[in-house]
Amino acid sequence: METIYGNLQGLKPSQLKQLQRLYHQRIPGDRITTPEFAQRLAAASTDIGEPVCAYINRRGQVIRVGVGSPRQTRIPPLELPRYGNGRLSGIRCIATQSKSEPPRESALTAMAMQRLDVLAILTLTGTGFERRGGGGTGYVKDCYLAHLLPQQEDEENETHLDNPLSPVPYYVSPSTSLDVLSNQDFLDLVDGLEAEFQREFVARDVKSDQDRVLLVGVQTADVSSQRFEEGLEELARLVDTAGGRVLQTLRQKRSRPHPQTVVGEGKTQEIALAAQTFGATLIVFDRDLSPAQVRNLETRIGVRVVDRTEVILDIFAQRAQSGAGKLQVELAQLEYSLPRLTGRGEAMSRLGGGIGTRGPGETKLETERRAIQRRIARLQKEVNQLQAHRSRLRQRRQRQEVPTVAIVGYTNAGKSTLLNVLTSSEIYTADQLFATLDPTTRRLTIPDAVTGEAQTIVLTDTVGFIHELPPALIDAFRATLEEVTDADALLHVVDLSHPAWQAQIRSVMEILTQMPITPGPALLAFNKIDRVDGETLRFAQEEYPQAVFISAAKALGLETLRGRMAQLVYYAIANS
Repeated sequence: METIYGNLQGLKPSQLKQLQRLYHQRIPGDRITTPEFAQRLAAASTDIGEPVCAYINRRGQVIRVGVGSPRQTRIPPLELPRYGNGRLSGIRCIATQSKSEPPRESALTAMAMQRLDVLAILTLTGTGFERRGGGGTGYVKDCYLAHLLPQQEDEENETHLDNPLSPVPYYVSPSTSLDVLSNQDFLDLVDGLEAEFQREFVARDVKSDQDRVLLVGVQTADVSSQRFEEGLEELARLVDTAGGRVLQTLRQKRSRPHPQTVVGEGKTQEIALAAQTFGATLIVFDRDLSPAQVRNLETRIGVRVVDRTEVILDIFAQRAQSGAGKLQVELAQLEYSLPRLTGRGEAMSRLGGGIGTRGPGETKLETERRAIQRRIARLQKEVNQLQAHRSRLRQRRQRQEVPTVAIVGYTNAGKSTLLNVLTSSEIYTADQLFATLDPTTRRLTIPDAVTGEAQTIVLTDTVGFIHELPPALIDAFRATLEEVTDADALLHVVDLSHPAWQAQIRSVMEILTQMPITPGPALLAFNKIDRVDGETLRFAQEEYPQAVFISAAKALGLETLRGRMAQLVYYAIANS
């Protein structure tokens, strides 16, 4: 039986059958509608006293009939056809309404969200919409035709994060007759529109392997506006580092996140509309999402949704070079994905196929969960072995009485650059977040703090920290982070040129205080002083008089740094 969608409360069986008969109608492929079909739709709408929408594919088949407005009866994103870039959905909507006026903004928004070929509005006379079953003749009085237009986007509009969401461009015709609407060449109109959309898509010159990303930020009452904006800027850098292209940022203020969708129904629709407008392939939220929230958002938006932690995990997966790094990244990803298997759609809840899998056996979800749990157990065993190996190396250094200093700091503070310039190494460096993951150890000669003679210490470059470092990463990288807790002293490198350098210091200190073993004494080294103004430099010197100020890239202040490191090591050993 053909399904009727929308608000069916109070409809009589005869009225439902009248609506179901609409499914049996066929429209010529080159016509938007026919006078006969339009009058049948008008008669059904008049009889029930409500607007009615019919959705028709390009073969002229009615695929959906709904009671209500285009917004109330729209097709869910996941049920829409998978149209290619530069194409419309291949579905048109014929809708009735009581007032003789152009389609409302909500109807045009629904058209954009579904990427409809066209939206045709039939205004009726004698409808009696003020109550159901109002009766009347239900003739079509006049018509309006609406369709999307290509959006001309420029680079500045795409990348400027403070730009408000651009309105969706569309065309709405003047009032016209049903005869004119019925005689319009539908295929010629759609072919012309898709040709323009295709030219727009080609003009974007988007790499096939590059995600087009919408960022979504939710500011709750416990987060200041400055911290919120800094978090969004950092998220944009994370997406860029992961290889995505940020198209637009959407913001919302809420007292607390919505339990089902984080942002609420209205904002979810705005995100879905923006995704269609800008051709987004990925939505990234600035906070961790529950499996249910991801599932609800993807169902409503029709585009893949990830959170901040997943972006960081993706960067780590790209950056890991050594076997140990890849091992720990895989462990972090599996621990993150295990509780989220239930959000992967119906396929995960069906029984497997083939001999021996029929009947009340394990579902695919249970089978995959067991496989992941076995893999996690195996990886944890390997990480423990890696931990033991690194522990033996550290014990060997300790027996040789070689002091160790771990370089810590926020990601992209310049730790690897500093290690390179101090030890004449060639570790990979880049102006990116998490450019290096694997710990790198090098020997460095510095003057003894008492005798002034040369002494050798070991410098270890560690993975960069970040605000609210995902717990899965802390657990998986415990072998790396032990380099921090086992070091005799820490060199805390700070990017003084970053606007949020004070917040970054606090974030690093919070992570260090969460270590199972209290790290040794730390020397604060403000880096990139060649990029800051005099006022910022003076303020930092007043606030942190014991710190050292350097530029690793310009080799400024390095002799002072060596001398202060000698004092740091002497103090650490004397108090150990």
